[in-house]
Amino acid sequence: MEQEITNCLEVLKKGGIILYPTDTVWGIGCDATQPAAVQKIFQLKKREERKSMICLVNDFRMLEQYVERIPEVAYDILKFANKPTTIIYDDPIRVAENLIAEDNSLAIRVVKDSFCNGLIRRLRRPLVSTSANMSGEPTPMHFQEMSPQILEGVDYVVNLHRDRKSVSPSSIIKLKKDGTVHVIRP
Repeated sequence: MEQEITNCLEVLKKGGIILYPTDTVWGIGCDATQPAAVQKIFQLKKREERKSMICLVNDFRMLEQYVERIPEVAYDILKFANKPTTIIYDDPIRVAENLIAEDNSLAIRVVKDSFCNGLIRRLRRPLVSTSANMSGEPTPMHFQEMSPQILEGVDYVVNLHRDRKSVSPSSIIKLKKDGTVHVIRP
């Protein structure tokens, strides 16, 4: 696993994009602070830029560095969640502008997967994570279901967990500054 993290870091630090296993499904990712790398993902997926993507962080401390103010309820939601949970926060900071939604929000998940956590910890920045499919196509549940365009369009493909079936995507909750909670995907 350490060699895979090192390989990914080399690509990410140069503004490249990777295909990697997450705690949910295989994802396409890049350094969330590099707008040109984010743009590469939009182009690869043929995804409209107004459709935002999520970011992964490795712990609460990193989360606090990229959101202006985190409502207290977020900590309880994440502490008691029984599956990977992505929260959409208002007022993200220090990330690429083309990651931020029109309503000035950003979806972020604190990831527990050992590979992702180690990669993000060593990168010391959030990692973009979007499903490894072309926009509008189904999300692949197995590595073997990846489209050739995705496999050929990334700069590096992680050589881990290729035989593992992906679990369902994360729950998504929109959390407003005033603490209002809206469940988007249970």
